[in-house]
Amino acid sequence: MSKRIVFFALFALLIISCAETKYVPDGEYLLDKVELQSDQPARYISVSDMRSYIRQRGNSRWFSTTKLPLKTYSLSGRDSSKWVNRMLRAMGEPPVIYDSALTMQSMQSLLSQMQNLGYLRSSVDVATFVRGKKLRAVYTLHPGVPYFLRSVNYDIQDSAVAKILDGINPAQRVLQKGMVFNADNLDRERSQITQYLVNRGYYHFNKDFISYRADSIEGTNEIDLTLVLHPYHDNTTGYRPHQVYTIGRINYLSGDADKQEIPLRRKVLERNTFLTEGQTYSARDLRNTYNHFGRLGIVRYTSINFHESEEKPVLDCDINLSTNKSSTISFQPEGTNTAGDLGAAATLTFQNRNIFRGSENLSIELRGAYEAIRGLEGYASDNYVEYSIGSHLTFPRFVAPFLARSFRRRINATSELSANYDMQNRPEFHRRVFSVAWKYKWNDQRHHDRYQVDLLDLNYIYMPWISKTFSDEYLENTSSRNSILRYNYENLFIMKIGFGYTYNNERWAIKANVETAGNLLNLASNALHFHTNAEGQSTFLNIAYAQYARGTFDFTRNINFDYNNQLVFHVGLGIAYPYGNSRILPFEKRYFSGGANSVRGWSVRSLGPGKFVGTDGRIDFINQTGDMKLDVNLEYRAKLFWKFSGALFLDAGNIWTLREYEEQPGGKFELTEFWNQLAASYGLGIRLNFDYFIVRFDMGMKAVNPAYDDHIGHFPLLHPKFSRDFAFHFAVGLPF
Repeated sequence: MSKRIVFFALFALLIISCAETKYVPDGEYLLDKVELQSDQPARYISVSDMRSYIRQRGNSRWFSTTKLPLKTYSLSGRDSSKWVNRMLRAMGEPPVIYDSALTMQSMQSLLSQMQNLGYLRSSVDVATFVRGKKLRAVYTLHPGVPYFLRSVNYDIQDSAVAKILDGINPAQRVLQKGMVFNADNLDRERSQITQYLVNRGYYHFNKDFISYRADSIEGTNEIDLTLVLHPYHDNTTGYRPHQVYTIGRINYLSGDADKQEIPLRRKVLERNTFLTEGQTYSARDLRNTYNHFGRLGIVRYTSINFHESEEKPVLDCDINLSTNKSSTISFQPEGTNTAGDLGAAATLTFQNRNIFRGSENLSIELRGAYEAIRGLEGYASDNYVEYSIGSHLTFPRFVAPFLARSFRRRINATSELSANYDMQNRPEFHRRVFSVAWKYKWNDQRHHDRYQVDLLDLNYIYMPWISKTFSDEYLENTSSRNSILRYNYENLFIMKIGFGYTYNNERWAIKANVETAGNLLNLASNALHFHTNAEGQSTFLNIAYAQYARGTFDFTRNINFDYNNQLVFHVGLGIAYPYGNSRILPFEKRYFSGGANSVRGWSVRSLGPGKFVGTDGRIDFINQTGDMKLDVNLEYRAKLFWKFSGALFLDAGNIWTLREYEEQPGGKFELTEFWNQLAASYGLGIRLNFDYFIVRFDMGMKAVNPAYDDHIGHFPLLHPKFSRDFAFHFAVGLPF
């Protein structure tokens, strides 16, 4: 039977491989491959960047090898009335038929771009190679020698503008003597001057008022360049100097036909308006006004219109605001699956986007969940029930004293007050969590940086009931007593502050976060002599408080080969240390490894710490946590066909403890040993991209397993065992 399966699989692959030219008409060719090369090393030309100027490319390839989308299309029959044929064609990709006209356009685009880069005497040729009904096209670039700027001069035909442009630091100008004669640099210089002027009142100025004169030096590859700034010209007044405009009246109007009044306080409207009556017009102020009104949740869209005075250079401004409904109610049901235990949950959310007529956002969320728990013995109940209520109040600005007005207006900021109460009833215990937090989030409009400050975050964890079975078996049994487990089933108070930073320019991203807890309470305890419990911990309101420091850092680098292929590198590091009033980190602050976003050869919370091996599946979720984490991931992503994409990945990492715990033998971090305790895995993934979200299926296999000391167990890459080494993950969104 197995031989037949192998035979039919090989036969199907053979049929698919021969079907690429099935829908290529006679006398025409399938564009099998397009190559681009240069006949000489080019200092200023990147061949990879020039590929985008080729107008016709071959069919997309699966991981840059197999043309799976084309083969999927070719599997369809010619009868388009059958649904299976229509489906295969919709999922696949039709053959790319070689077009000589597009080849000529590609050559012209490549030539124009090389000339724009300063290679004025460049050329391009193309060679085609035919094999059967397939054609391979090879473009060859002949850049030649680039031209350089021998001098840069300015002919400003408006004396007032000339004085203003003198304010630009010569070192900050785009065009500099000795640089390559590059069309992109010429356009950047025009844009820089235009932005400089429109931000200083020149409302009607644009790049068309700037031109260039370029004189080549005979017998050399040098150019004398002159930038010409022309005076204003229209059909009525002819040539005249450019005018500086000021802002006149500013009017706020409702953009909704059914609303006579804008539902925002006048002070809020003025705070988000950067244009000022009587001051010089600025395009930057106009852009900031659009951006700040766009951040208000109550505002649907903004339209700003200027009315020019006939008598003097004054602009009256109408700001039209169209607003959303202030209040909404939503209901969201969901299914849950926790380690095979099925359940259901529902969330009811009320939201008011304009609670104080300043676009403050108030949301109140009620959530209920139920889950049937299997495999528990000796407990009166086998159900998990959770109820929670949470509220968030967000202000679209800094709510804080002592901040300069210029800083407030330059920064996009929000201030958030939140309060949550969560009630969990499990067969083993009942748990209550109450939290209150005050946070700030902001970013500078001109950069990719984002910041967050958790000014105060209070968490009160209360355990009103623990079953006798659970207590006797795990918490009080002297033969199996687990200090880490016990610590996480005691009442605890956490008072923390934190700071977060993110940077993302779509090529690489950084995310860092630091937080510390208990230090203010510890200072108060030393001064006021707080009560000490039986464990020697200081208490606040008769509850021990946690004291620790914690930091995480993530770095991600994206390398895009083309539209369909991408290589992503990621490294994540986390370290936390309990001290003072704590010997153990709270469970929520401990690190774990394995799962869909970590080392994917292991299921979630099943790896580490170090070379620790779990022995009791019911409490290993506590034991397999640590104070330090390292993840290193390399993932190759490729678009396959239709909504499907694929990935090949390599993962490495683990977690460790910073202290020696009896419950976690082999888990402590040792500088000389941790290299031998790095786990590694490999695998492949399938992703469905539905635009608004991505559904991900990742299949990982263990490659190096630090839990085993013997050669066979330690290197499953060389001795694979599917039942032992395979892990399947389902997730929403990309891992990093």
